[in-house]
Amino acid sequence: MDLKQLTYLVAVADTGSFTAAAQRHHVAQSAVSMAIARLEQRLELKLFERQDRRVRITPEGEVLLTHARRLLQQAERAEREMEELKSLVRGEVRIGIPFMMGSYFFPPILMAFKHRFPGLRIEVDEAGTRDLLSRMATGELDLAILIASDLPAELVGARLVREEMVAVVGQDHPWRAEPSITLETFFEEELALFRQGFYHREHMESLAREAGVTPRIAFESNLIPLHKAVVRQGFAVSTLLRMAIEEDDDLFAVPFTPPIYLELCVAWHRDETLSRANRALRDFLLEQCPA
Repeated sequence: MDLKQLTYLVAVADTGSFTAAAQRHHVAQSAVSMAIARLEQRLELKLFERQDRRVRITPEGEVLLTHARRLLQQAERAEREMEELKSLVRGEVRIGIPFMMGSYFFPPILMAFKHRFPGLRIEVDEAGTRDLLSRMATGELDLAILIASDLPAELVGARLVREEMVAVVGQDHPWRAEPSITLETFFEEELALFRQGFYHREHMESLAREAGVTPRIAFESNLIPLHKAVVRQGFAVSTLLRMAIEEDDDLFAVPFTPPIYLELCVAWHRDETLSRANRALRDFLLEQCPA
């Protein structure tokens, strides 16, 4: 049976007439009669009793009528939801964001996106780069903000922002007055760094190896507020993206010589088609962060 047959079944049951059912759906009476006859033939059941010019639904027809109404309602709902998705009234986006970006850069952008598309559900995961790559590989995320130079072959990315990595010191630290410091100078201090699995940590360790030094790690944590507290109290220095301390009056960014920048991109699976909702978020990010 098909939905058209069920539609005519409901119309005949409601109107008690093949003629009225045909008029309701703007078709010939013969089209309704043939659809019902084929349905009865397929089911090997009599669905209507013909009496003079009136038709009455049979008990078997009543059973099918209940299912028909429900199936037609579900079909209508599915069609409506597809139309809503087409116009981005409904849908879901899943994006992964590094901790620093999620806390200090993306909240206003995501709120602006939600304002533009209020019907979309936004699922945001904050994690380290390695964890985000793993979740992209398993399909848990559709989009992720990643280091452009760190993308595996199965992902493709579009550049969003170029952000500087800086040394972070408290107001009493002597570096506060310095225009910049070298990496060698930085690695002589006790450091507060992220745990393994974070690109920020791995990048600093790579720079230390190139400089032929071993970092003196005094605090190891993924909590940015803890990094800041440690630096404020003078127990260590840290390195964060410049944006992470822009609103902290008692923390100071000291550039490296030469300066260190990270290229951040929005990435998606190369061989998979993004949903309309995820494409909308990707394009919105690129619109808000022109490279």
